[in-house]
Amino acid sequence: MKVKFLGTGTSQGVPVITCDCEVCTSVDFRDKRFRSSVYVEIDQVSLVIDTGPDFRMQMLRAGVKKLDAILFTHEHKDHTAGLDDIRPFNFRQQKDMPIFGRKNVLEQIRKEFSYVFSANKYPGVPQIEQIEIDENPFHINGISIIPIPVFHYKLPVLGFRIGDFSYITDANHIPEESFKLLEGTEILVLNALQNEPHISHFTLEEAVVQAQKIGAHKTYFTHISHKLGLHEKVCQDLPEGIQLAYDGLELTLS
Repeated sequence: MKVKFLGTGTSQGVPVITCDCEVCTSVDFRDKRFRSSVYVEIDQVSLVIDTGPDFRMQMLRAGVKKLDAILFTHEHKDHTAGLDDIRPFNFRQQKDMPIFGRKNVLEQIRKEFSYVFSANKYPGVPQIEQIEIDENPFHINGISIIPIPVFHYKLPVLGFRIGDFSYITDANHIPEESFKLLEGTEILVLNALQNEPHISHFTLEEAVVQAQKIGAHKTYFTHISHKLGLHEKVCQDLPEGIQLAYDGLELTLS
């Protein structure tokens, strides 16, 4: 299995254009972040989790030529807004793009992209196959996907486990039942927004506690606000086996 971080940032606390904080002025490429998304390739099946506003640039930057399906964690715009840009994959692959999400997520997508589902479609609109999922495991082209229920304040969000890789973003609470689904995870990706308390996201300290409870061999934090600080400095203070992810980071799992 190959994993590539397409984006590790967030719309939360986005600075104004004239911001001169240390992160915004950093020359370290690891401090330059698109909105959170990840690409997974396993047994020749290519998946993306979430299509935020930066989806088009993420696909171009990563050189993704084939995409078999998209998984959605939840319905917020910073995780769905780039869906229109699946058009090149429709054209290249000559088929509809399967998208997987909870009922409420698919309903929100139908509202936001109503032109896609119109009875009288404009030529060239994205071609989408909506597939509703719940908290039960499902398969994509023979690949088993285990949903991991978490909460983003009061909003139910799904993380996903694919083999020994688990991905959770936009969460501030993991139910005990979900910890059981995470047992044996080798690589964990978890959100860590900032140091200050937040109503719907784990802080860095809270994310460390959750990561140590899960006990993955390696944990990478994502959905990082510029308020968290410089990548290099933050990583120096993190426990062994835990670090910040960065855009373009590639992982290989056996």
